[in-house]
Amino acid sequence: MARVAVEDRGAWKGVWVFAEQRQGELNSVAIELLGEGKKLANDIGTDLSAILLGENVGDLAKELIAYGADKVYVADDALLKDYTTDAYTEVIDQAIRKYQPEIVLLGATHIGRDLGPRIAKRTTTGLTADCTHLDYDTNKYMEFLHGITSATVSQDRIDANKENLKMTRPAFGGNLMATIICPATRPQMATVRPGVMDKAVKDESRTGEIIKLDYKLTADDIHTKILEIVKSTEKKVNLTDAEIVVSGGAGLGSADGFKLMQEFADTVGGVVGASRAAVDAGWIDHSHQVGQTGTTVKPKIYFACGISGAIQHLAGMQDSDIIVAINKSSIAPIFEVADYGIVGDLYKIVPMLIEAFKEYKAEA
Repeated sequence: MARVAVEDRGAWKGVWVFAEQRQGELNSVAIELLGEGKKLANDIGTDLSAILLGENVGDLAKELIAYGADKVYVADDALLKDYTTDAYTEVIDQAIRKYQPEIVLLGATHIGRDLGPRIAKRTTTGLTADCTHLDYDTNKYMEFLHGITSATVSQDRIDANKENLKMTRPAFGGNLMATIICPATRPQMATVRPGVMDKAVKDESRTGEIIKLDYKLTADDIHTKILEIVKSTEKKVNLTDAEIVVSGGAGLGSADGFKLMQEFADTVGGVVGASRAAVDAGWIDHSHQVGQTGTTVKPKIYFACGISGAIQHLAGMQDSDIIVAINKSSIAPIFEVADYGIVGDLYKIVPMLIEAFKEYKAEA
């Protein structure tokens, strides 16, 4: 596909969300992307669409409309039942060529991180990976550009940047946030980290258009074959959807500290999280890690126990509704974002909290 010239960008319209599904169930990040995609579509003055691939996914198409999609592009095919890079890339590439969406969003899941770069390569466009914020409001960005035009940025470039998606992602290990644009080509593509966007609200009364994709795909186009899907019997922690997260950090002192964290989590009906320091020390599995190199969470309550509050950790939990920090150091950075802070020995404070919650539950 030929590179899209700047002057041809007007032909590209609409916001697309890749509706990732596995075995007939929508991935939660798809619902988050529909919520964020609707905001972008409203800002731009365009429509929001979902692109859905799979087999027997008609009900999911209706569900996507209920979650805010104005249109759903559907490829329903036995060859698309299970995700394969070749098949999904081929079908989505053909759809992008035909319908020319201005923005394409995917979740930064295992599938999205595999699929996104392949589609970007096919369409000869850019891809910003692992985004934590998307924006189409140009006011602050334009003020910045005007402030440096004298020597470094031409007026032509400013004009070309007036209508671009601002894709923000952490850089340099989370020590700064980089805002990236794709001014010269379309579509503008981004993978978005799960758990950072608000989910769309379901409205069963919504109506929309379901469009059957016309594409060419044969078994010869697929160079891998799925022989069997084996589900892991290992219990996986679901940090992204948890309403309460109890996280432990280096202040626990040892792996035994996570026994107390588990007891606390069980008492309050939450799940156990961890800082990178605790994971790197080998005290708990990486699947529990919260932060820039772990999972981003937005629970109703986040308990940070023995966590100092490095910027990489804050990037993954600072949008929690309520943050409760427990640390023996009164100057720990975690207290700067905490709604409630307790200075003291967590091994004395947490057992007291456990007993208090148990008494409250018994009285309720």
